[in-house]
Amino acid sequence: MISDQSKNASSLLLSPLYKPTNALHSPPDERASSVIQIRGMAVKLLIALLALASLHAVLASDPSPLQDFCVADDNPKVFVNGAICKNMNDVTANDFYTSGLDKPGNTVNDVGSNVTAINVNKIPGLNTLGISLVRIDYAPNGLNPPHTHPRATEILVVLEGELYVGFVTSNIGQTNRLFTKNLKKGDVFVFPQGLIHFQLNTGKCNTIALAGLSSQNPGVITIAKAVFGSTPPISDDVLAKAFQVDKHLVDWLQAQQWTDNNN
Repeated sequence: MISDQSKNASSLLLSPLYKPTNALHSPPDERASSVIQIRGMAVKLLIALLALASLHAVLASDPSPLQDFCVADDNPKVFVNGAICKNMNDVTANDFYTSGLDKPGNTVNDVGSNVTAINVNKIPGLNTLGISLVRIDYAPNGLNPPHTHPRATEILVVLEGELYVGFVTSNIGQTNRLFTKNLKKGDVFVFPQGLIHFQLNTGKCNTIALAGLSSQNPGVITIAKAVFGSTPPISDDVLAKAFQVDKHLVDWLQAQQWTDNNN
């Protein structure tokens, strides 16, 4: 004997309005629609994750302070990205101080310039503050040769004299654009982070400039010195092909004493 519940279930199954919830029994077109929806959601999720990753890269900078200050410990027992904080009870005013920036740097070298850096290595209190400073001295016709700061943007002001300055953009299509400007006393110029830039004293007298950088330790890569004066040297086969010159010229360049004008 068939119960009333069984009859009701049979009637429901035979009804033209009944649609099984099990996806395995769904019509092909419905299954295809479900797959498309799932794929669409997956694509949206992937795009969101990529956007978050890109945002993180854009906002990346020196570590931010989580307290009033984090004076760099000169004798850390471990090494981290940045510097370990000194015990706050041991911090003194001298951790935020240095002197001597009024004294001109020695420009008697092959490029005729000298960079005096005031960074976290000179002032431990700069740790996590995302800023540093340099004084640049130029003899007449002195050059701060093409270089980059991999971790900082630079803003430069001319205190005395005049400069011809410029930077080159990254590879945009087939063109690396050059932006240049002639600066005089009181003029200010910005060099974007990581781009190759330079300054040349075009005057007949010494020139002095100050520059602020957006990192406690901006780093510097002097292009000629890094490429031709690395230790160990880059293969002359690599450099000859990269610069499209004879290997003998590369060997001669690598044999030179490349000046480091950074102090």
